[in-house]
Amino acid sequence: MSIRVLAIGDVCGQPGLDFLCSRLPDYKKEQKIDFCVVNGENAHVVGVTPKQIDAMLEAGADAVTLGNHTWIRTELRPYMEKNDRVLRPANYAPQCPGRGIAVYHRDFGDICLMNLLGRFTMDFSTDNPFLVAKDYLEQIREKIILVDFHAEGTSEKVAMGYMLDGSVSAVWGTHTHVQTSDDRVLAGGTGYITDLGMTGPIHSVIGVSVEQSVGKFLGNPPERYNSGDGPCKMEGCIFTIEEKTGRCTAVEAIRVL
Repeated sequence: MSIRVLAIGDVCGQPGLDFLCSRLPDYKKEQKIDFCVVNGENAHVVGVTPKQIDAMLEAGADAVTLGNHTWIRTELRPYMEKNDRVLRPANYAPQCPGRGIAVYHRDFGDICLMNLLGRFTMDFSTDNPFLVAKDYLEQIREKIILVDFHAEGTSEKVAMGYMLDGSVSAVWGTHTHVQTSDDRVLAGGTGYITDLGMTGPIHSVIGVSVEQSVGKFLGNPPERYNSGDGPCKMEGCIFTIEEKTGRCTAVEAIRVL
């Protein structure tokens, strides 16, 4: 028997959050999704609030992952301590609030979800994500293991996919907000995609107002980011995973308009 896991790319701003909440419930039913992970890192454009995470969970996310903007909203810190359905990267220092790995119990079995943060052009104060992943894998006993690798470098993400191939069920990349065309099952039976894409305004620069983004590259003074306007999209990937073995048998990148 197989289960279907839906991973949704970074939710960008209030438009992205509103679109997710309006489309995710029906989409999950249509696609017969058994477990859903949403990266909520940018729901407040930069960072995310507890209220916004609650909205994602109510819309159908089984878990919400974060990334390099985890500490932007200070009110999120006590929230993470008491809610195991939101994960921050596991390679932050152990004294940081929250958790980077969790196990979720379902009728079909247990699912282990891990969140990691890349280091290429990112926060080098984090532990090495490759070593952290290997250490955790020595402790994990669940058959179905999912990994959200929030990273900038495509090479770093691809390398992580190959290192974990055969040891986990699926590895997907988040953070760059542009869906890649390399959704596939690796040789060892691990589902993989370099980046899920994003959930937010189509007419935008990775979720941010076009005019503001162009102005920044022209040299305008820094200002608080504003979301783009107009129609939105929801991007991600569906992984079909064997319940007994944890092996992935099919991967399909998705885009909902």
